Amino acid sequence: MNRPAMLARALDRSETWDMIIIGGGATGVGVAVDAAARGFSVLLLEQSDFGKGTSSRSTKLVHGGVRYLEQGNLSLVMEALRERGLLRHNAPHLVHDLPFVVPCYQWWERIFYGAGLKAYNLLSGKQRFGPSEILSREAALAHLPNLKSDGLRGGVVYHDGQFDDARLLIHLAATAAEQGAILLNYAPVTAIARKSGGWSVRARDTESGKEIEAKARVVINAAGAFCDPVRRLANPAAAPLVMPSQGIHLVFACDFLPGNSALMVPHTNDGRVMFAIPWHGHTLVGTTDTPLAEVSLEPKAQEREIDFLVDTTARYLAKAPTRKDVLSVFTGIRPLVRRASAKNTAALSRDHTIHVDPKGLLTITGGKWTTYRNMAEDCVNQAIRLAHLPARRCATRDLKVHGYHSHAGQFGKLEVYGADAPAICDLIAHDPSLGALLHSDLPYCVAEVIWATRHEMARTVEDVLARRTRALVLNARAALAMAPAVAALMAVELKRDLAWQASQVREFTSVALGYLLPS
Repeated sequence: MNRPAMLARALDRSETWDMIIIGGGATGVGVAVDAAARGFSVLLLEQSDFGKGTSSRSTKLVHGGVRYLEQGNLSLVMEALRERGLLRHNAPHLVHDLPFVVPCYQWWERIFYGAGLKAYNLLSGKQRFGPSEILSREAALAHLPNLKSDGLRGGVVYHDGQFDDARLLIHLAATAAEQGAILLNYAPVTAIARKSGGWSVRARDTESGKEIEAKARVVINAAGAFCDPVRRLANPAAAPLVMPSQGIHLVFACDFLPGNSALMVPHTNDGRVMFAIPWHGHTLVGTTDTPLAEVSLEPKAQEREIDFLVDTTARYLAKAPTRKDVLSVFTGIRPLVRRASAKNTAALSRDHTIHVDPKGLLTITGGKWTTYRNMAEDCVNQAIRLAHLPARRCATRDLKVHGYHSHAGQFGKLEVYGADAPAICDLIAHDPSLGALLHSDLPYCVAEVIWATRHEMARTVEDVLARRTRALVLNARAALAMAPAVAALMAVELKRDLAWQASQVREFTSVALGYLLPS
């Protein structure tokens, strides 16, 4: 992906786009992939970086949602299970099978959860990941050696998917570009107006300060937690559509969850499911569900959320993590659709909603990462009808995601790059110094910074350390130590000066401090 070339196309005022998409998260980029694959001209505008918000802050699971099965929402579970299978088929370099163990401390739990998870497995049909089984006490401890053994009667194991959310998003953006879409990060939309026969959208390229004025046959608002502010650009009186809720995750060292299995706690005090999963050599624990009055690009974890996760985790692990063991804490915002009867955000459906306002602005919100492709298909179908565009069938069910490689595991630490990994290896082969690690506690090397800047539209130190690599999410202190070197490497690629480097380190430090627990 070449940002200067993308910007040049976006600045061409002679073009009328079939679709302009606002929002560069999973939903917006998914819509761009679908629309471009059908042959429509597409311009996507993102206010910050791709995945800056919710889409890089998930629990890293591609799953049907066992909680939704208990709630009786079979349609959502079956849709998600189907999409889970398609994602593994189309992006095997990024989506993997992961066994989950539900520990049972009461005699009836093995029967109850065993039956439910057997049903969960059967609902996935031909696209099953792995069998659900009832475990003995010894087998449960073999899966999770650090599981608290006092009173343990056994457990149930089932299988779901795991992925790297930000990496998948970057690869989907590359897929959209390969299909002909134009995507711009750091291009916030400033105005939306209905014009005769279409729409006019204004945006600003924050790097150059240039104003983008683009025309479109239909505008799709896929701004996630920020969809209501976008709706008010077109209609200042628009009533709120979203009830935002935040969820936090804590990251610990891998020794709190040794092995290759995850822990699933089906009922917590706040009515959610809690997961502790192995991810990139660390232990990730989440999540919470806290209603918010307003949204921001850098939401902060609340003390009671942190305490809740630490305390809940300690009930299940023999060697229990404490606040001092937290390497990073990150927070994401769910754009849940408002419903008058809901008493709390945990009760709100994760189904997606497509809303068309009286002027014809199409908004898609809600949903979850696993179902992004199906959401995009529904959205593009609606956009076609709304703008009277030619009817064209969805082409994404079997569309391979950029980087597709069926044996990406052979690339070791570069597995998440899939088919791009050999090119990164070539950089290192040409200059072995590029293989040097940026920090001894994390697996990321110099060549990855260069690759992200040249080919993945990384424009800031945060882009590289938070989303192109996952350094900030895994270990905030290590990421802070890496920032000066990353800024220097990027400055060479982007032709920036020392003042830019210093500014980037300051800006990244400000963000990264929010990933550390207060001392």
